[in-house]
Amino acid sequence: QVQLVESGGGLVQAGESLRLSCAASGSMFSNSIMKWYRQAPAQQRELVATISSGGTTDYADPVKGRFTISRDNAKNTVYLQMDNLKPEDTAVYYCNLRRFSYKWFDYWGQGTQVTVSS
Repeated sequence: QVQLVESGGGLVQAGESLRLSCAASGSMFSNSIMKWYRQAPAQQRELVATISSGGTTDYADPVKGRFTISRDNAKNTVYLQMDNLKPEDTAVYYCNLRRFSYKWFDYWGQGTQVTVSS
């Protein structure tokens, strides 16, 4: 079983930065795909960023050029550096670990609130 613990959320003003962290338990981290999702009030959860086990990254269009996903396999941790934050980035951010073992398994963190004021 994998446990994911997010941290780093908070209240900031537009234009400021935050760095989210997600620490994973267990030994599956280095071979897993890691993703950040977010969910705003009354909105569906949306994918924000992905990093493969090999370090390949991908971003949703609204955050391209502002957010950076990275991982530290020695620390079992994935990060989301968020720069030039906008009010529309306000949401609960969730960490997701995805791995394949005869089928796909998904694990989720509890979420961390990010609020950006204008």
